[in-house]
Amino acid sequence: MSRILIADDDVIQLDLRKMVLEIAGHQVDVAVSAIGLMRHIESGQADLVIMDLRFPNAIGQPDPSEGMALIRRIRELGYATPVIVLSGWPEELYGKPEEHMVSRILMKPVMTVTLLEAIREVVA
Repeated sequence: MSRILIADDDVIQLDLRKMVLEIAGHQVDVAVSAIGLMRHIESGQADLVIMDLRFPNAIGQPDPSEGMALIRRIRELGYATPVIVLSGWPEELYGKPEEHMVSRILMKPVMTVTLLEAIREVVA
């Protein structure tokens, strides 16, 4: 199976997704921040990144521009790792250049079967 990196500032969501994906046979690493995500990406050990779009900005507010900057950074550094974005507000990404830099956008809450199907499709 795949080695998956999940990034979300919601620790409960991270734990739940990690458990589900490990039960499905994947190796899973987690990151609770943009910095943590980039450290994992730079190690080159992820076959797939699943990330939230909203991460805390400088004043601690959930901000989609933080996730979009993270997507751009991943691509600017030349990493071709597929990225699935999970967001409760996917419209914040639609129509933006970053939309074309990701493999899939799924709306939260996402059903487990939908997530597993998306993973199969993007890592195939």
